[in-house]
Amino acid sequence: MELERNEALVLKAMIDGNEYSVNELVEKTKLNIAAVVKALEGLKVRKLVEVREEEKDVLELSEEGEKALEEGVVERKLVKELVEAGGNKPVDDIETQPKDVAIGWAIKKGWVKLEKKDNKRFVVVTARGKEHADKEDELEKALRDIAEGRKVEDKLIKILRSRGLVEAEKKSERYARITKEGEKVAGTIKEIKEEVTLLTPDLIKTGKWKEVEIKRYDVKDPVREIYPAKKQPYRAFLDEVKRKLISMGFKEMEGPLIELEFWNFDALFQPQNHPARTWTDTYKLKHPSHGKLPAKKIVERVKKTHENGWKTGSKGWRYKWSEEIASQLMPRAQGTALSARTLASLPEIPGKYFAIARCYRPDKLDATHLIEFNQVEGIVLGEELNFRHLLGILKTFAKEVARAEKVKFYPDYYPFTEPSVQLSAKHPELGWVELGGAGIFREEVTKPLGIDVPVIAWGLGIDRLAMFKLGIKDIRYLFSYDLEWIRKHKAIITL
Repeated sequence: MELERNEALVLKAMIDGNEYSVNELVEKTKLNIAAVVKALEGLKVRKLVEVREEEKDVLELSEEGEKALEEGVVERKLVKELVEAGGNKPVDDIETQPKDVAIGWAIKKGWVKLEKKDNKRFVVVTARGKEHADKEDELEKALRDIAEGRKVEDKLIKILRSRGLVEAEKKSERYARITKEGEKVAGTIKEIKEEVTLLTPDLIKTGKWKEVEIKRYDVKDPVREIYPAKKQPYRAFLDEVKRKLISMGFKEMEGPLIELEFWNFDALFQPQNHPARTWTDTYKLKHPSHGKLPAKKIVERVKKTHENGWKTGSKGWRYKWSEEIASQLMPRAQGTALSARTLASLPEIPGKYFAIARCYRPDKLDATHLIEFNQVEGIVLGEELNFRHLLGILKTFAKEVARAEKVKFYPDYYPFTEPSVQLSAKHPELGWVELGGAGIFREEVTKPLGIDVPVIAWGLGIDRLAMFKLGIKDIRYLFSYDLEWIRKHKAIITL
């Protein structure tokens, strides 16, 4: 019967027939614990040893116990304090903490007593207490014995546990004994060669390979699963989408999470009395509540567009526009705010821009809705752009990025685009799911920001796109801490 080197060492160490713990075998063989445990498992399978487990309470010092071992138990610290103070001290002046515990135990042991003088309570050390001021207490000795692995009386353990100085932890100890068959095999072991797992050039050159044993491997043996480092599946998906868009010539837009209502709504020609701007549909920042508006020229153009249409050919919304409302701060409610900022910053024409933006809206949490979510936002500027270009981009997104087999377009309405469209895709379990909205920016949006060419725009729920790509049916799982799902999920995403 062929044994590995460690198995042979462990079996030889047990040939006397006595029962050994794992720690004792570690001491005898000079192997580490993991090697001994593995060797015992191999020997057990071959019925060369019998292994049993015994669960027992193992005492360990608590944090307070460690402190008591180093500084002494509180009652002895109290007695030392009193001796140094001349034998007594007012209760209120006692420095040893916790004071009540120290006094209580010292009284119980007869080391101190309480006396009342001039309407004050004093703690007075007794003759017996003076004897113990510089003498190790039995509890301190018990703590030292536990720390060093020696046996301690049950009554002392009970006191130490009641005072929270020691803690009992259940641990399993493994014991092994050689079998009759094991004794026969152990008797045939003559030489235990050094075992190597790798045949190195040095072993070959020196000829030492003749003196060592090459470790054998059974490729059919089960091995421990290893989970290599990888990105969280949703994070990896977002990075792949970003790389795809950059490879298509898009430039990334950036902007703050805390946004002015001006960029989130006003610059997008969304009236200040629109229902989407109420507390039921957006969050507001309490402190600070307002921010600084952009350049006066842009603000003035947006204001006139809202009130009377300015030079856009529109009549506007016909109300008194308020800078106070526009300067309110809020967590960004839509990625389109980044598009407005980009249009106002002299973008390239023709040009293509995108952003993966974190957005916040009050909503009911369910399988397809979150209150904190991501949008993939995009705009394309150019002289010859039309609605067909927009539909082509949306279809490409749904099919190539999300792997949706079927897509649908529905007429829709947004204050900042005309015409507008909604994109939906069919999920194998959830059915038709709305992915987002798109359209061609109205001149009421583009002209006040200094843009005189068509701009096609879209804002899609990339979280829902990810549901398709990652094959999940609950959007909340994208942000899951479920390690099993993260470990088992495939890391490769092909776009």
